[in-house]
Amino acid sequence: MARLFGTDGVRGVANKELTCEVAFKLGQASVAFMGNTVLVGKDTRLSGDMLEAAVCAGITSMGGTALQAGIIPTPGVALLVRQLHCDGGIVISASHNPPEYNGIKLFDGKGFKLPDAVEDEIEAFVGRGPSDDQLPNGDAVGVILPVDDACDLYIQHAVDAVKAAGVTFDGLKIALDTGHGASSLTSPRALKLLGAEVITINDDFCGTDINVECGSTNLGPVRALVAETGANVGIAHDGDADRVMMVDSQGNEIDGDIMAAVMAVGMKAEGKLPGNTVVSTVMCNLGFVHAMRDAEIDVVQTKVGDRYVLEEMLAKGYAIGGEQSGHMILLEHNTTGDGLMTACRFLVAVKRSGKSVDECAAIMTRFPQVLINVRGVNKAGLDDCAPVWDTVRAAEAAMGDTGRVLLRCSGTEPVIRVMVEAETAEAAQGHAETIAAAVKEHLGQ
Repeated sequence: MARLFGTDGVRGVANKELTCEVAFKLGQASVAFMGNTVLVGKDTRLSGDMLEAAVCAGITSMGGTALQAGIIPTPGVALLVRQLHCDGGIVISASHNPPEYNGIKLFDGKGFKLPDAVEDEIEAFVGRGPSDDQLPNGDAVGVILPVDDACDLYIQHAVDAVKAAGVTFDGLKIALDTGHGASSLTSPRALKLLGAEVITINDDFCGTDINVECGSTNLGPVRALVAETGANVGIAHDGDADRVMMVDSQGNEIDGDIMAAVMAVGMKAEGKLPGNTVVSTVMCNLGFVHAMRDAEIDVVQTKVGDRYVLEEMLAKGYAIGGEQSGHMILLEHNTTGDGLMTACRFLVAVKRSGKSVDECAAIMTRFPQVLINVRGVNKAGLDDCAPVWDTVRAAEAAMGDTGRVLLRCSGTEPVIRVMVEAETAEAAQGHAETIAAAVKEHLGQ
């Protein structure tokens, strides 16, 4: 049987794969494994009401108190779990996935996602259900309480962080695409409170339009809005706003690598870059590594996935880490990816530099990257396949420090991913094709 939890909670097509029964049992499990008071938030999906009702029923059936935050970004729940002294939090969202999907993410009482071992215990609980003595009755049954000011508290947190840095966004014109998602209720208000002129699109929602041809996974609309309005910067969120992508005034993409570079340099200038280090993954662009080397900042690269970035940050006391996708963790401010805070801290660094967004984003030159998925291969044989690794070493020797090779096995398919970065697109394509051919020849099935 497939594992219930994926890389970011439980996810699937709502009412088909992610059913009310599963949601109810996860609500019960949240009380059994985290404690009696659980904060529940959701994004704007049509299925959110249905799954929220099931989750809250599960919480109250175990004698717990369900605090309903309503529609709020995922990082808002991570924050408010701490501010409201809850035992845990649940977010009903499928993040950047299409509208028919939904998901359930769990946070502990400190606002962190649960480790694999606890998820495994919860999965076993969902399979067997609670024992009879775990189900209260009479006046021991739980209650549901609304948190009417949940979004206000989250907005104020971001505003306070910027003001504490001695910065306002006066004079900034921002084009904002909230992707018909949860940030529609938070990011426009926060940025306006900080003094920016904000022109917002896709801030309405009907439950079936979240992430559809808009937001952080489709920058076309925000690029068009920047061009139309002459904005200094464009900002785009995904459905639950745990990530952010941007464009400069010319429409050039500002991804997580560029944001991390700009913020890390700013934090170093402030003396707030612990270990003189920024954390990223093995998928970060080589241009990012070179930019940080030029700024005399160390880069630690982890496996792909925000949980691995966070583990490294917590283990070593680092303050900033993230992924190309715009999923950035700033531990001084929150315990998970926070699209609004990332946008704010990026703009703080820009303001303090005295430069424009365009000038700051030029901190790194993105190396051309080619990714080839080689299908129908024996993944298990990769580690010991000398001819493939000889081909990789030859490519690495040819490129020196102007390129790199990354081979990764898919976690779910018989696929080996060949990624090559080089100074030119031609070099990257050539080396990638040569390595892919070697993989197919020696590991093909």
